This record gives sequence, structure tokens and C-alpha cells, in this order.
Amino acid sequence: MSELQINTTQNVKISFNASGPGVRLLAFIIDSVIKIGYMLILNWTFGAFDNMDQWSQIAINTVLSFPVMFYTLALESFFQGQTIGKRVMKIRVVKFDGYQASFSDYVVRWFFRIVDVYIFGLGFFVMLFNRKTQRLGDMAAGTAVISLKDSVSINHTILEDLRDDYRPSYPNVIKLSDNDARIIKDTFNVARASKDYQTLIKLRSKIIDVVGIKNVIQKTDIEFIDVILKDYNFYTQNM
Repeated sequence: MSELQINTTQNVKISFNASGPGVRLLAFIIDSVIKIGYMLILNWTFGAFDNMDQWSQIAINTVLSFPVMFYTLALESFFQGQTIGKRVMKIRVVKFDGYQASFSDYVVRWFFRIVDVYIFGLGFFVMLFNRKTQRLGDMAAGTAVISLKDSVSINHTILEDLRDDYRPSYPNVIKLSDNDARIIKDTFNVARASKDYQTLIKLRSKIIDVVGIKNVIQKTDIEFIDVILKDYNFYTQNM
């Protein structure tokens, strides 16, 4: 398993373990078993359609096969870069800017499955000779698949000391993920220590945009970002 450095938009490098080709293949097999199982159940359940005319059968089969066709795209979009197979194997799709991949990124990866999976499994061989273990779809979308087996240590890096009487200011921080909070904290600490006020301004703007904050209470960027991190800890620790 190789180490993968993700360069955030604030030029802070975050290190993760890139998921190996073997682990990704196992996740793919798990997902394939689920899809095959679904098709077998349909075959047993809807065998009555066999007596219908050819075009009706084609139309029904096409509609019923949608969950298989869009399985990967739908699950990665709804579950932040994970399918059932990826969740079992504790891996996830992320962007190289350190943020969660967008729907358009998942669409690109899904589209390239035609080449990666269905043309002699080309994507698997590309991953074998790629230090970042990216398949062609990952390269096109600017994504990578990382291992989450170190998720405990990631969570520990974003913990904040909160007073018993602490009162949060921004409930919308629950829109952030642990990965987002870690990137914010790492960027914040580096920028504050080096007195990089431009990065602090950019980080503040990005948080406001992503979280959807209308009114900022704090007077300075440092105070605001510090409260955001504390609020995130407050809500995630009490969920």
C-alpha cells in the first residue's frame, strides 16, 4: 500500500494510504456479486414476462436493469464516494484537492468504466503500474481511492477541547465530513503559525461557501475558523 499525498487548495499536503489494486478488485467483486444477485432475483420474479412480445420484454428488461447500470454512480454519489463493496473494504473515492468528489466527478469515473472494466479489465492493469493506483477513470476525474483503515487516527487529529457549557454558533457545520474538518484544521494551524493571512481569508471564504453561513459572528478569521472547528466537534461528539 503506497502513501498518497493530496495537495489541498490551500497548498497543504495531507497524506493518506492509497488503496491497493487487490483491495479495489475485492470491492469490485463484492459489488458484482450484489448486481448478479439482483439480476437473478429479477429473472426468478419476473419470469412471467417471457410470454410477452419481444419489444415489451426489451423495454421491461431495460427499465429493470437501471439499478445495475447506475449502481456505482448512484451509491458513490449518495454515500460520499463509497459503494457497498468499498464500504466493506473500507476504501473511498476522494478528490486530489482534498475535498469530497462532486457528482460530475462520479459521472466521469462511471463513464470510464466502459474502458476500465469492460475492455479486458484494462483499469486493473493500469492500477498495477500506477504509483497512485488510479484507473483511467480516476485520472480523467482527478480522483483517487484511499484506504480508511486509519480513520481512527484521522478522527483524533480533529478533536478539540470543549468546555462543558460550550454553545455552538453554526449548526450547518454538520455538512462537513471528518476529512473536511481535518483539512481545515491542518490548513488553519499552518497558516496561523506562519501568519499567512491570505490563506486564512481564503479558508474562511471556502468554509462560508461550503457550509452555507449567512451571518458571521466573529470579528477575525482566526476566531471564526476556531469556532467552526469547535462547533464541528460539538455536533459530531453529541450525535
